[in-house]
Amino acid sequence: MYRRYPFLDHPGPLAFAHRGGAKENPENTYPAFARAVDLGYRYLETDAHATADGVLLAFHDHTLDRVTDRRGRVSELPYREVRRALVGGTEEIPRLEDLLATWPDVRFNIDIKEAPAIWPLAEAIERTNSYDRVCLTSFSDARLQATLRAIGRPVCHSLGPRGVAALRTASASAGYGRLLAGLARSGAACAQVPMGFRGLRLTTRNFVRTAHAIGLQVHVWTIDDPARMHELLDMGVDGIMTDNIGGLRDVLESRGQWHPHRAAA
Repeated sequence: MYRRYPFLDHPGPLAFAHRGGAKENPENTYPAFARAVDLGYRYLETDAHATADGVLLAFHDHTLDRVTDRRGRVSELPYREVRRALVGGTEEIPRLEDLLATWPDVRFNIDIKEAPAIWPLAEAIERTNSYDRVCLTSFSDARLQATLRAIGRPVCHSLGPRGVAALRTASASAGYGRLLAGLARSGAACAQVPMGFRGLRLTTRNFVRTAHAIGLQVHVWTIDDPARMHELLDMGVDGIMTDNIGGLRDVLESRGQWHPHRAAA
């Protein structure tokens, strides 16, 4: 009923360095990703935006304003301008394809932020032959599905917002067997969710149990508090995304569940 992807083939629970580990270094920068890899992280979480001339970047916001020393909407600016922006005033915005090439044995969880990033991302995955080491997600079902079509072959991906909503509905009430069967056939490998949304608790034991019953992993973002990490791990979640990469490593080590990645020589 469900597809197993090589992306998930690693002893769990999976530890994701959210934006590289934004608590220790400027988010979505080479120092952040390098620090996470040095700590033993195999899974790096990042975001995909494209410039007006189609250069794919690892960058979260629609605009440069919040985290760089420049202003403007990424998708409306040429790369020659965006490349001069410095995150935190010190670090260049990396091209996502360069990250895939720099760490060829590391896996990337990629949030597709806007439609202009769809084709550049598909092309970057093809050029780097990264089909088995990416997992795609998006806050837009249409954008996620368009990206999967552009890639044209199976890659790991999460449920979109509608799928997550359906999974929560089914986990809270009985009688949704047909709905769950549809989710199991969707091709998604995981549900990537926050602990709660708009005051509503989302990640519950029933939610995790229901996801597991149809072959889906549950990855929770963005958890920086060690007590919350323990709570979620006790609940049986399959992965945690964090800015506090040292803290998550310590928690997993204390539980005998830290499986560090060793980069190939």
